[in-house]
Formats: sequence, C-alpha cells, structure tokens
Amino acid sequence: MSSTLMHCPAPAKLNLFLHVTGRRADGYHLLQTAFQLIDRSDMLDVEIRTDGKIVRSNDIPGVPAASDLIVRAAQLLQQATGCPSGANLTLHKILPMGGGLGGGSSDAATTLMALNHLWHTGLSRQQLMELGLQLGADVPFFIFGENAFAEGVGEKLQAIQTPECWFVVIEPGVHIPTPAIFSAKELTRDTKPVRIADFSSNAEMHWKNDLQTVACALFPEVENAIRWLSQFGNAKMTGSGSCVFCAFPDEASASRVIRQIPDRWAAWKAKSLIRHPMTELLQKENLVC
Repeated sequence: MSSTLMHCPAPAKLNLFLHVTGRRADGYHLLQTAFQLIDRSDMLDVEIRTDGKIVRSNDIPGVPAASDLIVRAAQLLQQATGCPSGANLTLHKILPMGGGLGGGSSDAATTLMALNHLWHTGLSRQQLMELGLQLGADVPFFIFGENAFAEGVGEKLQAIQTPECWFVVIEPGVHIPTPAIFSAKELTRDTKPVRIADFSSNAEMHWKNDLQTVACALFPEVENAIRWLSQFGNAKMTGSGSCVFCAFPDEASASRVIRQIPDRWAAWKAKSLIRHPMTELLQKENLVC
C-alpha cells in the first residue's frame, strides 16, 4: 500500500433488533437498535490528488456523483480541516442500495477514515463521528467501529459483545426508500424502551424490527422472504429493508440453507465481525479518543 493510495473495505451492518420508541419535535424518530458488523463489504479505492478536487472515478447507476455520500464525505472533511488535497474515489458496489445494510453510510465512514489517514488531517475518532452524523445517522456507528447498542437517532453508541456466528441474507429484489417506511401512519412509534442489559442477557428472545410490519405491507416480497427463511430460525428484516437475515452457528449450517433458497432471490452468507476492519487504522495513529 502506497502512502497516496488505499484499497478500503466498507462493511455492511445488520440490525439485530430495531425499536421505534418515540419522535422528536423535528420529526426524527427515536430508535433503539443493536448494530452487528458483517464481512460483506463494498470496496473503495482512495487516491490523493494534489489539485484539491474530489472526483468519483466511476459511474454508479442512479447515484449522481454530486449527491454520492463518498463525495460529500470527502468534501465535508476538506471543509472541516482546511485540507488543500483532493482525492480520486472509486467505489466498487457489492451491497444493494435500499437494502437496510447501511451501504451508503458505510461507504461514507470509510471515506472519512481513509482520507483522515491519507491527508494527515489528524481528527480523532470522536471528531470523525461528529462529522459523519452530518451525513447520516448510521455513519457514526461505522466509525465507532464495534458492534453497538444504539439510541437516539442512532448516534448514541455503547459497545456490545455479540456471539460469533454466520448469517444468511436474502435480497428480495425490491428497493425500499427509507422515508416511505418512517412516514407510514401505521408505523409503531411507542415501543417501550429497553436496557442494554436486557438485550445482552436475552439477545434472541422477543426482539423485533418495528419497521418490518410496514415494509411487509408495502412490499409483499419482503414478507415472503421472511416467511421462507423463518423455517430455519428467527428471521427478520434489517433496518428499513429490504434485506432479511437469519443467524446460524457455523458456516456449514448457513451453506445448507443457501443451497435451498429459491432462485428468484439473490442470497449470500456472511460472518459476524467483532470490529470494523478500518478501526485499526485509527488506533495505529493514536487517534482514538
């Protein structure tokens, strides 16, 4: 790896549960969730430019460069630090858009971490998290870098230990716009808040995704995928959808299920991660608060 070029992973997350506990005066929903990192990733090539320009080097269907979170993240870091350098950004998309896997947020977080290193801007993890929150509520989690119990709009994070396991993830083939779920009048917005100790001691029982009922009503193929995967375990939707997942104790168990999944759905397996693969970069530079 040269000092001017990095090839960086942007891993997906799963919401092991997601409760909507209220709504702020500004319209943002108050949430409680458990974020789980997995080893399925977008990949981002980041290269320094000396002319100060931020350039996305490849086309991504449906995502104009000017509105792409990786471009906005790079520009935000420039503005916050006064860095004169620029960057070429090449994003290799693996994670589906509108899938509830946090792909765009993860891409933005990886951009911030990579450029903070390459540009020598020296921001701490906490400072990067605060910048990331301006781009989206999930971005701070990926910079936080560990599996986490989250509250607020998703930005109040506490590290948690989760069991090592494998996940089967089904992509039902629909793109779910997050605003469509959160604006639905049928959405449950008053789930009783839980404690982190409750989740840690009873992670597999009685935990649900409050967004799932609305998503299934609007997009029946999500419900079909959940129903099919539920024959093997506690299947649920992640985030605001559309992907659904189920945990398995080992890779062989996950592989057996993958072989049975109907051809109409894309599906894959992924291993749980303990921490974000980019977190070590911050630690090596002694930038962690």
